[in-house]
Amino acid sequence: MEILRYTAFSDDPSGGNPAGVVLDATGATDARMLAVAAEVGYSETAFLFPRADGAHDVRYFSPLAEVPFCGHATIATAVAHADRHGPGTLRLHTRAGLVPVETTGRTATLVSVPPRDTPLDDLDTLLGILGWSRDELDPALPPRVAFAGAWHPVIAARSRERLAKLDYDLDALGRLMAARDWTTIALIWRESATVFHARNPFPPGGVFEDPATGAAAAAFGGYLRTIGLSNTTITIHQGYDMGRPSLLTVSVPADGGISVTGTATPIGG
Repeated sequence: MEILRYTAFSDDPSGGNPAGVVLDATGATDARMLAVAAEVGYSETAFLFPRADGAHDVRYFSPLAEVPFCGHATIATAVAHADRHGPGTLRLHTRAGLVPVETTGRTATLVSVPPRDTPLDDLDTLLGILGWSRDELDPALPPRVAFAGAWHPVIAARSRERLAKLDYDLDALGRLMAARDWTTIALIWRESATVFHARNPFPPGGVFEDPATGAAAAAFGGYLRTIGLSNTTITIHQGYDMGRPSLLTVSVPADGGISVTGTATPIGG
């Protein structure tokens, strides 16, 4: 099994979010994929299974468990595939549905499954674990749970200072997220109408914080549509507080899937 390593949402190997990529995992068992993901040690490793129709099945494993969809590993996989086989459209059948990814050079754009969202019934519990209070939230961006392949509560801070202070009980948040089937928590601060900053706790993957989260960015795009902000393109800055700056571009059409664009680059060669 050939294991490639790429960082997504940055053109600098020291930035972005690293992902493992296996371009042909034919015959790999669940136990083997989980062991490889643990050995690689990144928040996710993607495993491709070629199909007869030219598309690929893909599965994503953190060092602890399988996840239904991972945006940064999808961007990394598409660029790794383009480096090996040339640019174009890669059709990925994820557990959440079909996700096409278009590559140009080392830039890739994925289109998520149709997004949806629901009310966040556990807001006070979640805020208590995070150490946040309701008066620190942005009233123009109400808390909800958003989906575009995986579920992510969206919590918007009123200030950049609140977002900068991330200190939570990893075990308590992990238990709550496991019970609710949440993948990461999307903590957001709005700098302007089209520029946002994000931080994403990721206890289900054994990670205190994810430096770039494409699945959460897609879910957030769907959330913006719900609150009336569609036909727009936004940028999300993530990873700066942990020293791995990342840039995600999200396009929110009036309907259909959400587009997430980013660069990817090999790690170590």
